[in-house]
Amino acid sequence: MRREYEPAAGPRPAVREEPLVEEHLAADWPTQFGRWFAEAVAAQLPEPNAMIVATADADGRPSSRTVLLKGYDERGFVFFTNYASRKGREALANPYASLLFPWFAMGRQVVVCGRIAPVDRHVSEEYFRLRPRGAQLGAWASAQSSVLPDRHVLDDAYAAAEQSFPAEVEVPLPEHWGGLRVEPETVEFWQGRRSRLHDRLRFRRDTNDGADRWIVERLAP
Repeated sequence: MRREYEPAAGPRPAVREEPLVEEHLAADWPTQFGRWFAEAVAAQLPEPNAMIVATADADGRPSSRTVLLKGYDERGFVFFTNYASRKGREALANPYASLLFPWFAMGRQVVVCGRIAPVDRHVSEEYFRLRPRGAQLGAWASAQSSVLPDRHVLDDAYAAAEQSFPAEVEVPLPEHWGGLRVEPETVEFWQGRRSRLHDRLRFRRDTNDGADRWIVERLAP
């Protein structure tokens, strides 16, 4: 079922072999991520900002799910969720996470590992105001990750939220809802190559001897 990585053909990237070498790498991970993300968008990949978020509970039992990246800068990668959801609870109990951007059609992946923490409340408020009204009401209606006896319970909760916040009323940000930021300790850029001899270049934060700098390492595939 595997396909070899071949050179791209045509205007849109396909699964391909394209060297990733240190000389062409950006000086910092945000710039390099921005390059690849822009190319994923230009390639019209479906949901290019979709990423797999892996967390673990206090006992180390992992879980993962796909969410949408809503912003990034030198501080890290931000997404939004219900803090009472499974990922929200695990992020508070065991504040480490991993992100994976699976850009398979381009033969690329980006893997991020680091600490995870809530963003400032005003950041969540600013984003919440930009959400479609239906999504705002959904944040009030859904006790995310809880067990439902049937679909009607969720639909009734949404109808109740509509009654609580009629059209002329601004939907407020729930206390249980907001952003989480993954603050990278490593950011790996993975490019597929033939014979499984893939290119893997990793930015790693080095804090030894009181320093705070990023170094680049090549990993064996």
